[in-house]
Amino acid sequence: MLNKIFIMGRLTRDPELRRTQSGTAVTSFSLAVDRDYKSQSGEKETDFIDVVAWRSTAEFVSKYFTKGRMAVVEGRLQIRDWKDKEGNNRRSAEVVADNVYFGDSRPGGAGGNNSGYSQAPAYGAPAGGYSAPVGGPSDFAEIDEEDGDLPF
Repeated sequence: MLNKIFIMGRLTRDPELRRTQSGTAVTSFSLAVDRDYKSQSGEKETDFIDVVAWRSTAEFVSKYFTKGRMAVVEGRLQIRDWKDKEGNNRRSAEVVADNVYFGDSRPGGAGGNNSGYSQAPAYGAPAGGYSAPVGGPSDFAEIDEEDGDLPF
C-alpha cells in the first residue's frame, strides 16, 4: 500500500505553532494550489488544501514560512471523521507533512521586496571567477568509441 502526496502552493495564512499537552509541536496551515487546467469558462481553478505538520517540521514551518510564501509539502493524505457541535458526523481530508521545502528562491520573488521580507543575499559564482580543477582535463583518458568494453 502506498499513501504519498506532493503538493506545491502558497500559504493562505501565517502558520501558528501550538503544543499538545505533552509538549509536542504542531502547526496547521492551508496551501492554495492551482490546477493544471482551466475551467470551461477559461479561468484557472484553485484548491485550498489543509496541511498539518508535527514536531521539528512544525517548528521549521512556523519559523520560516509566512502567508504568501511558496511551499512544497511531501507527506500523506489523512481522512478524519469527527462530530460537529450539533452532533452531525463530518469528514475532513488533510495532508500530514513529513517534509516541507521552500518552493520559491527567496521571499518576495525574484523581483523586489514587496511582501515586507528582508532582502535575501544573492548567491552566485565566487569572486574571482571560475578556475579549472587541480590537474585539469589532462587527467582524463579518452575512450575509443570502437572499444566494445565500456566501463559502464
